Amino acid sequence: MKIAVAGLGFMGSTHLTAWRNVPGAQLVAVVEEDAAKRSGDLSKNTGNLNREVAKLDFANVSQYAKLDEALADPGIEAIDLCLPTFVHEETAVAALRAGKHVLVEKPMALDGAACDRMMAEAAKSGRTLMCAQVLRFWGDYQPIIAGRRSGKLGNVRSALFRRRCAAPQWGRWLQDPHKGGGGIFDLLIHDVDMCVHLFGIPEAVSATGHEYMTKGIDVITAQLHYSGIPSVIVTGGWHHPASYPFSMEYTVTFDEATIEFSSLTGKPVAVFGDDGQERTPAEAGLPRPEKDGFQAELEYFTQCVTNGAAPTQCPPSESAAAVRIMRLLDEARKNNGDKLPCRF
Repeated sequence: MKIAVAGLGFMGSTHLTAWRNVPGAQLVAVVEEDAAKRSGDLSKNTGNLNREVAKLDFANVSQYAKLDEALADPGIEAIDLCLPTFVHEETAVAALRAGKHVLVEKPMALDGAACDRMMAEAAKSGRTLMCAQVLRFWGDYQPIIAGRRSGKLGNVRSALFRRRCAAPQWGRWLQDPHKGGGGIFDLLIHDVDMCVHLFGIPEAVSATGHEYMTKGIDVITAQLHYSGIPSVIVTGGWHHPASYPFSMEYTVTFDEATIEFSSLTGKPVAVFGDDGQERTPAEAGLPRPEKDGFQAELEYFTQCVTNGAAPTQCPPSESAAAVRIMRLLDEARKNNGDKLPCRF
C-alpha cells in the first residue's frame, strides 16, 4: 500500500516514525505547508509523549505543499490525515472522492453529523475509512480488553479512566473550541472511545468540571451510565500550561480481579486477584503485547486496505459515537451534573 502522510506536526511525525516499520506499506509522499518540515526538518515539533523526531530523509518521497496536489497523484493509494480537527471532515471527504483510502487522526470530526457525512462518503466511494483511535491498539490497554472480551474475570463492577496533561502549546488551534473542540474533547476522546470499545454506548451520561481556558484549565469528571455496570468514570483534562506532566491511567475491577495501570508510576500493568495475589498480565493469562501502539494501529489499517475488509477492530461508527458522547459530556458539564440520555 502506497501511503501519504498529510500534516507533519507532532502526530504526523509520530506516524511517520511508525510507518517505517509497517510491513506492506510504502511512504510515497508527505503533505505540509511549512517548507522546513516538508524537507524533513521536524526538530521544532513538540508533544506530550516524548517522541521527538529531529530529521527524516524525504529524498525519495514526493513533497507537496497542498493536499489537492497529493490527491491528484495516482501513485498514492491512501492518505494518513494528521491535520487539525476542524479540517478532518473536508479533507477526508476530498480524499475519499479522489479514490484514496483514509486514516484520520482522532477525534474523527468536531461533531456527529460531520462523522456521518464522512462515513456516507466512504460508503459511496467504496474506500476504507478509519479513525486513528490508538488506545485500542496500545499494549497497556490490551489486558482489560482481553479480560472483558473473554469473560474469564467475570463481570465488570467498576471502571475508572484518567488522562491529564498541561494545556498544549504546540497547536494554538487546540485551545479554540470551534477548531479543536476544547481540551476535554481532544484529550479524553481516547478514554471515552475505550469505554465504547469495552462496554458499548452508555444509556446516559453526567458530568461536572471547570473550564478556564485563559489559565489553561479544562477539566471534567464524567460518569457513563450503563445498566449492567455500577460505575464507569472518565476524568482528567488540561491542568495549566507547559509544566504539568502527561499521564494516562485506569483501574478496572472485575468479579475476579482488578487490573490497574498508570504511566506516572512507570510500573507495568498489574493484575490483583481475589486471592490476594498480584500478577503480571502474562501470569494472569492476559495478553500485553510489546509492539508500539502506533505501529499496531497502522499495520491494522494497512491490512484492512490490502484485504478490502472493513475495520471491525476500530470501526468509524464507534469513533463517531465517541465524538457524540464527548459532545454530550461537555453539555452535561455546563449543566453542572445533569444526567443526559444518549439518544443515538
